[in-house]
Amino acid sequence: MIALQHLTKRYGDLVAVDDVSLQIGDGELLVLLGGSGSGKTTTLKMINRLIEPSAGSVLVDGRDVAELAPHDLRRRIGYAFQQVGLFSHMTVAENVAVTPALLGWSADERYRRVDELLELVELDPDETRDRRPDQLSGGQQQRVGVARALAASPRLMLLDEPFGALDPLTRQRLQASFIRIRRKLGLTAVFVTHDMVEAMVVADRIAVMQAGRLVQIGTPGALMKDPADDYVRQLLDTPRREARLVESILGREAT
Repeated sequence: MIALQHLTKRYGDLVAVDDVSLQIGDGELLVLLGGSGSGKTTTLKMINRLIEPSAGSVLVDGRDVAELAPHDLRRRIGYAFQQVGLFSHMTVAENVAVTPALLGWSADERYRRVDELLELVELDPDETRDRRPDQLSGGQQQRVGVARALAASPRLMLLDEPFGALDPLTRQRLQASFIRIRRKLGLTAVFVTHDMVEAMVVADRIAVMQAGRLVQIGTPGALMKDPADDYVRQLLDTPRREARLVESILGREAT
């Protein structure tokens, strides 16, 4: 469904993304994983033309996205990100219905879609639709952000560290909720994270990036079994190191 072909982004002498090529199948969730400055978010934003590439191309369903008007392209692609970006002067219902309103949906269609999506992201429409974002918890706001991204029934979603600012328990609940939603709707998704555990939980495949280059791509199991280099190995070992640290602390307290 998505093909990145020799995708490159330069800012002067800085190469933020360096000749990245990969394909994402229909219904697949690909995680772009790497540290700060690895090029993962820049790569994501070139898919929906929030950033224009310096070279290379992005194809969605075989069509170069450069041929599409940016606003038309973005209405076809759901986009959720860490800062959520809900409009503070609008109610939850108005926020979720922004894209359907732009597409000319009737008021009744928008009303039904809002309630359907709030239920999908496990929010009670009667309790939520008329509230404003500042009346919601961080986790609730993030759920509304996902609902808004799904409002026009996109087949493709882009997610840029959508749960990164949340506490661990809320984050785990939203990860599980998103996995359920994606499978139910058959979404194709590209998910950016720097968290190895999150990548392992949500991904069908993981694309590891470092300094703008694609280092390795494969299933979580394949990467664990055969990391391409020391950088990938260190990323994969992070959960193990954290577990050993916790065990060490518990051992000291026990003695």
